[in-house]
Amino acid sequence: MTTDPTATDPTATGSPATSPTPGADGLAGRAAALDAADPLAAVRDRFLLPEGVVYLDGNSLGALPAAVPPVVEDAVHRQWGTDLIRSWNANGWWDAPVRTGDAIGRLIGAAPGQVVAGDSTSVQLFNTLLAAARTRPGRRLLLTDPDHFPTDQYIADSVGRLLGLDVRRVPARDAAAFLAEEAGNVAVAAYAPVDYRTGELYDMAALTAAAHDAGALMHWDLCHAAGALPVELDAIGADFAVGCGYKYLSGGPGAPAFAYIARRHQETFDHPLTGWHGHAEPFAMSGAYAPAADVTRARIGTPALLSLLALEAALTAFDGVEMTAVREKSLSLTGFFQECADTLLDGLGFTPATPRDPARRGSQVALRHPEAYPLVAALTARGVIGDMRAPDLIRFGFNALYVTHADVLRAVVELRDITVAGAHRTPEFQQRPTVT
Repeated sequence: MTTDPTATDPTATGSPATSPTPGADGLAGRAAALDAADPLAAVRDRFLLPEGVVYLDGNSLGALPAAVPPVVEDAVHRQWGTDLIRSWNANGWWDAPVRTGDAIGRLIGAAPGQVVAGDSTSVQLFNTLLAAARTRPGRRLLLTDPDHFPTDQYIADSVGRLLGLDVRRVPARDAAAFLAEEAGNVAVAAYAPVDYRTGELYDMAALTAAAHDAGALMHWDLCHAAGALPVELDAIGADFAVGCGYKYLSGGPGAPAFAYIARRHQETFDHPLTGWHGHAEPFAMSGAYAPAADVTRARIGTPALLSLLALEAALTAFDGVEMTAVREKSLSLTGFFQECADTLLDGLGFTPATPRDPARRGSQVALRHPEAYPLVAALTARGVIGDMRAPDLIRFGFNALYVTHADVLRAVVELRDITVAGAHRTPEFQQRPTVT
């Protein structure tokens, strides 16, 4: 690749990389032009990004928003340290799950009063999926995707055992046909709009409509969609949804998850984990559970406040940002990655795993390679962070709020250089740690 005269530091994130990599001529100029025209370019400054690092793993853990550290410091030193228990009232701790839920609701097309934040994704999955199945008594089938994230499948199996349901694993592409064939038998269809491995995007509106035509309820896992692309839960008539706070929402490791309960289901939402925060009068200290009349009945117990306040602060990175603009840039980034991969990785053993059609692509791109793990490890050592999923998938996630086209080009150039040189075959990159 020829040297871009505007690039003074070839390793600097956000600047066009300089490299002798064959076939890269012109890509640096295109990256610079795309970044210069990016309407979200200034939003990158809302994140504290390590110098020299290209971070393409925001689909697993989002980068740190600049708004988070001062909020956490205040929560620890002033709210907890000085105000102590008075903070439940004086600093709005009690209302934080709904307040944060409404902020997330804006990003997933949910009107206020339908989302609460708190607890883990697994807990929210169990609570909402079991409650959804309870609203369709007499139906014996619960659908889930054999390509779903493992926890979703485990929770579906658990709900099936508890309620005596037959759990069927039906791929998302076949779910509409199965629903039509089994109309009257399916209680809930539980799917994700984005395949967490390949980034393939499914039609949420069509699958929701197919579930409703069969008399079933639709339950969505938005972990790889919330904050990455427009999700219109109210508009498509979704029934229930959950999602985590630590991926594209950048709420931090272990950030609280959220649950969406459509307003029409809130009065009959009968969930298994009936904690006192979901009581109609929690401070009456009654020995009998009486659920709150609104979405707050989905609350369970005392949330992890420091994490919840960190998530609330992280969501301010989306202030003034429309999800349509996020989606437009995301498609530009992923499309440019595929273009760079076509040009630079041809003949090196990589196979595309993510659809080319933008309408079928989420905010990540995956490549297959038989040496996926050592390649990712070698990339990380060079300051380009992605991840892998067994057995052979290399994943790159693109958070449009802080990833640039120059980042994309540098990632692919480094991947090519590593592969051509065989740098990933050294012993240091062969030993797998616990977390891959």
